[in-house]
Amino acid sequence: MDLKLDPSRDDLPLMANTNHILVKHYVLDLNVDFESQIIEGSIVLFFESGNRFEKQSGSTKETCQSESSEACRFRMPEPCHSPGTDTRTFSPKTGYNDFAICVKGEKDTSGKDGNHDNPEQACGISSSTYCCDTGNHRNEEFLLVLDCCDLSVLKVEEVDVAAVPGIEKFTKSPKLTVVSEELRNQIVHELVTLPADRWREQLDYYAGCSQAPGCGDLLFDTDTWSLQIRKTGTQTATDFPHAIRIWYSTKPQGRSVTWTSDQSGRPCVYTIGSPINNRALFPCQEPPVAMSTWQATVRAAASFVVLMSGENSAKPTQLQEGCTSWHYYVTMPMPASTFTIAVGSWTEMKPELCSSKDLAAERSLSPSETDSRYVGICGHVEYPCRFQNLSATTQEIIPHRVFAPLCLQDACQETLLHLIPPCLSAAHSVLGTHPFSRLDILIVPANFPSLGMASPHIIFLSQSVLTGTSHLCGTRLCHEIAHAWFGLAIGARDWTEEWLSEGFATHLEDVFWAAAQQLAPHEAQEQQELKACLRWLRLQDEVRNSPQEMQVLRNGQADPEVHTEIQGIQNE
Repeated sequence: MDLKLDPSRDDLPLMANTNHILVKHYVLDLNVDFESQIIEGSIVLFFESGNRFEKQSGSTKETCQSESSEACRFRMPEPCHSPGTDTRTFSPKTGYNDFAICVKGEKDTSGKDGNHDNPEQACGISSSTYCCDTGNHRNEEFLLVLDCCDLSVLKVEEVDVAAVPGIEKFTKSPKLTVVSEELRNQIVHELVTLPADRWREQLDYYAGCSQAPGCGDLLFDTDTWSLQIRKTGTQTATDFPHAIRIWYSTKPQGRSVTWTSDQSGRPCVYTIGSPINNRALFPCQEPPVAMSTWQATVRAAASFVVLMSGENSAKPTQLQEGCTSWHYYVTMPMPASTFTIAVGSWTEMKPELCSSKDLAAERSLSPSETDSRYVGICGHVEYPCRFQNLSATTQEIIPHRVFAPLCLQDACQETLLHLIPPCLSAAHSVLGTHPFSRLDILIVPANFPSLGMASPHIIFLSQSVLTGTSHLCGTRLCHEIAHAWFGLAIGARDWTEEWLSEGFATHLEDVFWAAAQQLAPHEAQEQQELKACLRWLRLQDEVRNSPQEMQVLRNGQADPEVHTEIQGIQNE
């Protein structure tokens, strides 16, 4: 069934069958072509099947089983596209009568933010108006479903991870004489479950596996919102290949990617999660419970700077023919919707003077460079967490960089650069350890549709914040910094509860900004009360001028008290 939805009005369909199999790591290898306005290359996905991650806890297992029993089933469509015979994009109009879309009575749960402290995430619960569930039903083949839109998928293949030198250390055999599907899946399982203190070794092997040869093409099919992949004869998620490579390219009109020009008239491209998250950038699992790590290599012309939501401050590697390569990675599991990329002729803005305090912050170790830990603080899945890092707890000002088009250099120097250290320090004084080890700030092109957007390790700011006094820039910067805690490290499980992270960030922007300005308590209170009054008036105006159906989240299921409160606002 090919759903015809309007992203501006309808909830996004979450097609990925996260009930049975989860992506644990992505390896992207991409080329950015500004002439064709296409990003093309490959992505390798490493999976863990459901029977393994359901064993993490009794309550988690019960929740997963309950979710699976509620989910709908659909039979395999007619024979899918075989990339061995035709490598064109394939979007058939037949075969969809065999699909059933389940309606669970709950609105879309796709999320821009992830909740890293919710134990239910370990099982990959997916709850959506539109969801697909493909288990082992009688003699049917297992079907992997990924969220995908506006992509040209050229080929899907299984990756021969057993061909990677030294990979036998993840098996019980000293030599890999007989390689089977079960052995390859065992290798991937051992790789994705390595302890957090072996993160660098893990990334190296992920990179090696991503370069391994293919060992068999997989059948695939596409529709408007998904990519479906199967292997002949494979009936369960456990037996499905746990490392696959997808060759694809984006489309110029893809709604996850914005091709435009910066304020200096130079071409650039950046991603913004709205309106369809990242499914038009790469095939992925969009539900926010599908937490994964990733690493990416992006090549572009040497005149361009590639920025990403990665833990490392990447430097370009010079390639042949005027091309450079940039490599980023993350070791903190995050929803795929938080992946961010911006490629353009950005200029890095350097502060005129650097204080000794700033230099000390720059010298502080990142969480991936030290194993000093506090034991037993966090309850999330294991990864190199900064909250368990001794040096990170005292790092008031994390390393940061500022990028913008050259024509905005003076404005950044005058308005933005001097605000970053006090805002970061204020956030640390209120909430403690920064969840992320570094921060890039980019002044995005004029067509950016909001004042700011926070992603892991990178913040997009509108050029509008550079005008006027420092108040607008400071409060917006504090708001986006607050999202590192509320919205990224911790977030709502679905978009209908996104007001939680926005509410915390909006409240904390006043708290941070007052601390950054070093206001007296009575001045801070007066400022916060004034802004609260203005927000209340704006809310009243929005409610009076918004359609009734836009005023209640989870329409038809809203709490009567919430509905009564909204009616009260309308009557005032």
